[in-house]
Amino acid sequence: MKALVQARYGPAEQLSFEEVPDPTPGRGEVLVAVRAASVNAADWHVMRGDPYLARLMAPGIFGLRGPRNKVRGRDVAGVVEAAGPDVRHLRVGDRVFGELAKDGAFAEKVCAHEDLLEILPLEVPFDRAAALPLAGGTALGAVRAGKVGPGQKVLINGASGGVGTYAVQMAVALGAEVTGVCSGRNLEMVRSLGAEDVIDYGAADFTAAGRQWDVIVDLAASRSLSELRRALTPTGTLVLTGGGRSEGGSFFGPMGLMIGAGVRSLFSKPQRLVIFSAKPDRALLRDLLAMQREGAIRPVVDRAFHLSEAAAAIRYVELEHPRAKVLIAV
Repeated sequence: MKALVQARYGPAEQLSFEEVPDPTPGRGEVLVAVRAASVNAADWHVMRGDPYLARLMAPGIFGLRGPRNKVRGRDVAGVVEAAGPDVRHLRVGDRVFGELAKDGAFAEKVCAHEDLLEILPLEVPFDRAAALPLAGGTALGAVRAGKVGPGQKVLINGASGGVGTYAVQMAVALGAEVTGVCSGRNLEMVRSLGAEDVIDYGAADFTAAGRQWDVIVDLAASRSLSELRRALTPTGTLVLTGGGRSEGGSFFGPMGLMIGAGVRSLFSKPQRLVIFSAKPDRALLRDLLAMQREGAIRPVVDRAFHLSEAAAAIRYVELEHPRAKVLIAV
């Protein structure tokens, strides 16, 4: 099979599209013939081994000189082609989608544990399903961690990204008054997702305007912890999920903000500082499908690449700051 392979940490230029052996499903795993995938910021973070601290904190993903798994890609949608021992819930021929635990989706075939996959209804195209798992799951987890509800004033910093576009829609569906922070070129797009107010971060600093929100979901890691807390109501909640742009190498990256929040959370009451990291979960996939069926969320797609162009797709997400999701067709 063909796959996007990486030997060591570095830029997208050192990725190669080449022939590799087909993977063999282990206990509880299925072999999926990939039909579509999508690119996330996590892909270039792992590709570069950036931030360096992540190499120490996630040894199952990061090796010393390169990622543990040589094939990039986390989100996947496709058809079950074979099943390993003890597979109980899936059968050959099932249409499935999900988020892998250790990469490998940018390939013609990939093995995944059945607990990380959900049945995909016939009416949902593979490409739309591939846009859901990591970004949608992170957004839903962040909104839930913030306990977003009717009438609350909620700000999404990074509203035009893959996670942000889902978070805006979810908060709106929950009855919140949503403010989205994004670049000037994306203001109308974020407004079209239901945001009542949008702020161009290039023209205004939302932390310095004297306004306050009940919940801030920070997806950009572009403001200090003190600035973010200043924009919270006295009993508000700040949810941090990572984020950050490509810096060409950093030690802490967005993890510095999260580490600081972990320490300050001990002394920040009655404000709540929540550090959230999404984990692949079948129940979360079911919830995302239900929200899509109900019309509460829809994927926003910037552009699509073919599998043979996956290196260019990662480079595009890393350097070009695209709006919402970038897809991979196989």
